[in-house]
Amino acid sequence: MDKTANLRTPDERFDNLPGYDFQPHYVELDDPQRGPLRMHHVDEGPRDGQVILLLHGEPTWSYLYRKMIPPLARAGFRVLAPDFIGFGRSDKPDNRDAYSYEGHVGWMKQWMDCLSLQQINYFGQDWGGLIGLRLVAENPDRFARVMIGNTALPTGDQDLGEAFTQWREYSQTTPTFNIGGIVHRGTARGMSEGEVAAYDAPFPDESHKAGARAFPMLVPASPDDPAAHAQRAAWVALQAFEKPFLTCFSDKDMIMKGGESVFKKRVPGARGQNHFITENAGHFLQEDAGAFLAERLIDFIRST
Repeated sequence: MDKTANLRTPDERFDNLPGYDFQPHYVELDDPQRGPLRMHHVDEGPRDGQVILLLHGEPTWSYLYRKMIPPLARAGFRVLAPDFIGFGRSDKPDNRDAYSYEGHVGWMKQWMDCLSLQQINYFGQDWGGLIGLRLVAENPDRFARVMIGNTALPTGDQDLGEAFTQWREYSQTTPTFNIGGIVHRGTARGMSEGEVAAYDAPFPDESHKAGARAFPMLVPASPDDPAAHAQRAAWVALQAFEKPFLTCFSDKDMIMKGGESVFKKRVPGARGQNHFITENAGHFLQEDAGAFLAERLIDFIRST
């Protein structure tokens, strides 16, 4: 077992966050290198309802889905929104080396196993897509439908672009990693001061941000990246995935805009679906158009 400290954000930092009054739920994961890790998730709606799994990205947490969770639960679905290890109310190893792409996929797979999830309707954005699509590719029988926005599944064989290179550099060198400010700048409609502060809530100081700083460096950027082989295998699996697959990328996400085309072309389940562009929405489309996305996700599930 390594000497990485597993930090836990004090509960009081999550009191009275605007729009987020969900009861916390926890699963204890078994990590042979780090010991037990507590993973948090929101669990709303009837326990016997169809499962909707909402996966957040970088550097957010389940707060990102606060506008989508209530209407989905009211529609009769069991809505699960976990916080990845290193984010939200989940434990946070304080060493960036504690995080890997494979490790995140493994933690999420173990969490799914603990909750015995099957027939999952999955929505993912940003790293919620990088991790979630790996889960779909490696466990296709457990998923009923997929809906994604503003995400990718890079193999390391593509140039990630100058903007992403600059983002990587910032994430590794800035003395203060401004979580709330990053999310605010990634929206088209902006957020209130209270909402910006809510994104900062899980991170009382820089030691809690190792997971958030690690994510940009885990995106495969070269053919010999440690995750490249698994990514290529995931694409092989997705090219055989025939269950319903819907894209909802944003019109104002300058980095991911147009990224839906590769999925529409290569994933069989994407053919014939009512793909759409989420209008007047930035990278964090759940902030800009949460209620609209919930409505479209409900329609997608009920019509396919």
